[in-house]
Amino acid sequence: MKVAFVVQRYGMEINGGAELHCRWVAEHMSRHWDVEVLTTRAVDYITWRNAYRKDEEVINGVPVRRFPVRRPRDPFRFGEIQNFILNEEHQHKDELKWLEEEGPLSPEMIEYIRHHADDYTYFIFFSYRYYHSYWGIQTVPHKSLLVPTAEHDDIIYMRLFRDLFRKPRGIIYNSVEERELIRKLAGNYSVPGQVVGVGTRMPPRTDEDSFRKRYGLPEEYLFYLGRIDENKGCGRLFDYFLRFKKETGEDIPLVLAGRNVMKIPSHPDIVYLGFLPEEDKFSALSGARILMMPSPYESLSMVTLEAWALKRPVLANGGCEVLRGQCRRSQGGLYYDDYPDFKHALDVMLNDPRLRQTLGENGKKYFHSHYTWEVIENKYLSVVEQIERTA
Repeated sequence: MKVAFVVQRYGMEINGGAELHCRWVAEHMSRHWDVEVLTTRAVDYITWRNAYRKDEEVINGVPVRRFPVRRPRDPFRFGEIQNFILNEEHQHKDELKWLEEEGPLSPEMIEYIRHHADDYTYFIFFSYRYYHSYWGIQTVPHKSLLVPTAEHDDIIYMRLFRDLFRKPRGIIYNSVEERELIRKLAGNYSVPGQVVGVGTRMPPRTDEDSFRKRYGLPEEYLFYLGRIDENKGCGRLFDYFLRFKKETGEDIPLVLAGRNVMKIPSHPDIVYLGFLPEEDKFSALSGARILMMPSPYESLSMVTLEAWALKRPVLANGGCEVLRGQCRRSQGGLYYDDYPDFKHALDVMLNDPRLRQTLGENGKKYFHSHYTWEVIENKYLSVVEQIERTA
């Protein structure tokens, strides 16, 4: 069985999101299938400018075929079109224009899929909202599987996508909440679909003491890992944390790691470490008292799974249905809807070591039951077997 994984960006330099999700799944499923990746030459997700020079290469044993982006995205023009789409009455052609601007615009990739459809058993498209998934699924619907990585934001309600979710042979969901969101929106109950998610690569050991010494951190700290961005709920996290400190007098810092795209408050108890190497990232997670997850939009939080794999409890934004659902199912974390919730939950977690231990142990059990790579690989095989039986 030859399977193409189709994604907007792909490479060792891309360290998060659907792209990393795709790379990990492609590498693991190469044990079972003849796998190839179809992607663009883009690295930057804002402009989609061509950056990779080679048309073909092999990454971690997986062949990668790259296609040029015809033109980079103009963020100003894209912002204007998106504001119009989300706030004004519009037609189908306007949404197609939005899709072209959303990008990455690579008609060459779609033409390749059209002319080489018979070379592949299935095409697995990652991220519903991009050019490659929409036009790729239109081109080979009978051979398409979709990993939507959908979030509960305004974009998913565009008419363009309601039809898209009814077209593929199967859908591979990241969470129960994502599946229910898409099914209610599109009424695609006849399309086979399973909740699968993604595994993660855990190190054989961590060294919390060396990590703390290297970065000058105290024994106790809260930890946020990921893009530091208003869209990830970081502004609200900073406000709540500083208010909590002022009202309770708790002597614990908030440590941040990841790419920074917003202003971080200047405060001695908000510590920004920058982008951490993998070894330090896992040691930071393992040594943290609590992982803070303020994001309002997630289809699946990989860092939350990593925290649970390391027996770390999580305090999550309850406004995100996926995070709230995972905290409930795992019993591995608490969640908040507003500041009083945040204050109460954080106060309880900081002052009850037994609760933190229980949440962490529950999280680890949940991770091993649902998100080890053996489990994930078997679920991908099961999805294809289900489709083959109904052919």
